[in-house]
Amino acid sequence: MLDSIRPLFRSLAPAVDFCSLRVVDEGSEHLMVRQDVLQPLSTSVDRGAMVTIMHRGGYGYAATSDLTSAGLKDAMARAQSWAEASAGRSVVDYATVALPHPTGRYGGARQDNAADWRRKELIALLMQESNACRVDARIVDWYAALAAVTSTQLYLTTGGADILQQFRYVMPNLAVTANQGADTQTRSLGGQYNGYCRQGGLEVLMHSGFHGAGRRIAEEALALLAAPNCPTGKMDLLLMPEQMMLQIHESIGHPLELDRILGDERNFAGTSFVTLDMFGHFQYGSDLLNVTYDPTRPEQFASYRWDDDGQPAEKTFVIRNGILERPLGGAISQARAGIAGVANARACSWNRPPIDRMANLNIEPGSSSLDAMIKSVERGVLMDTNVSWSIDDSRNKFQFGCETGCLIENGELKRIVKNPNYRGISERFWRSLKAVGDHATLNVMGTPFCGKGEPSQVIRVGHASPACLFAGVEVFGGEA
Repeated sequence: MLDSIRPLFRSLAPAVDFCSLRVVDEGSEHLMVRQDVLQPLSTSVDRGAMVTIMHRGGYGYAATSDLTSAGLKDAMARAQSWAEASAGRSVVDYATVALPHPTGRYGGARQDNAADWRRKELIALLMQESNACRVDARIVDWYAALAAVTSTQLYLTTGGADILQQFRYVMPNLAVTANQGADTQTRSLGGQYNGYCRQGGLEVLMHSGFHGAGRRIAEEALALLAAPNCPTGKMDLLLMPEQMMLQIHESIGHPLELDRILGDERNFAGTSFVTLDMFGHFQYGSDLLNVTYDPTRPEQFASYRWDDDGQPAEKTFVIRNGILERPLGGAISQARAGIAGVANARACSWNRPPIDRMANLNIEPGSSSLDAMIKSVERGVLMDTNVSWSIDDSRNKFQFGCETGCLIENGELKRIVKNPNYRGISERFWRSLKAVGDHATLNVMGTPFCGKGEPSQVIRVGHASPACLFAGVEVFGGEA
């Protein structure tokens, strides 16, 4: 199919300043066993193309699922019409935006092949883990699931760009809910929103600890029923990677998206407390905070070689030694703002235009071992695995909850606590960072469900992080 698209594009593309065609072909499969019952298998195929045209300073786009000559010709005509109508009426003169025309191939991190995806064996594994969850009558709900998406994306321009990128996404998930009286506790593998998602093959199951997780997660859910509520007060907070993923996402990722800073999301998902004049000098966190945009790590969920505007991707510091350096903005936002950004113009599918999105946004490891961080705490709590979040429309004040916690007293881990929560203000919170875990504490996480944009786009995002220790955080439990 893709081989026939290339000559069609060349023959149909209008005589404009810039024209691109982005073709996306995705296939997905979802398997789930819930309470030892195999749920209906779900498969889907999604295929279509987006035409983008810039002409005489205007910008227009149009999508189509009709990849015939007639369908592509119609989409090009609609995109050109919008470009002509918007010329001189946009917030940016698109004649000043120079998009590249790269060529190349990217194969992602896939390590297996189609023969390894043996559906019967995978269903048997899900059934095995589901059965293992039934360790007690207080277990009232449980499931084991696995999803895989294979995506092929072709990007062409009239300037000669020809990029083919292929991706394989694997998303294991397992969750167990326990109940006793009025108390209900849920424990999951990496969070209830597919936190262990990665690119690759079935080795993702091994990295996530999926094999044998059923019984372990069930026992942890039961332990939460017997645990006291998390105490309330200001204390040290040690966050593990499954929660750091959410902390990075909400209080660094979204605030640094350049189109949000420019006001594009104001009437939907809000603005940002970050302003353009902060870059280059603003103390976002302590000098231990080093954050990179890194779509080059092959196993991470949002890795790629070029973004959806053809910009080459490379690892870039956005915060270095606590100082804010760069926003998360693609070529068009960079032209609007007059500031350097990164290659993160991304679309969730063929029927959406690229906008500024997080890709892989990671905290670089530090030098502290987990044991050393625990020993440094006189009074505090370790929290793991996000369960709830709330943050204001400028991505500044937040309140997050975790599935499980563990008290730290006089440098030692003590009893488990349930319903652990904490709150803070983004810049103050990151400035309280007093230790960053080493490579041994780092885990590669992600989410398939980052929402943004009008019309809405739900996109894949990756976050790798070590464990991190914060001082003097406002902590509270379920009774606060």
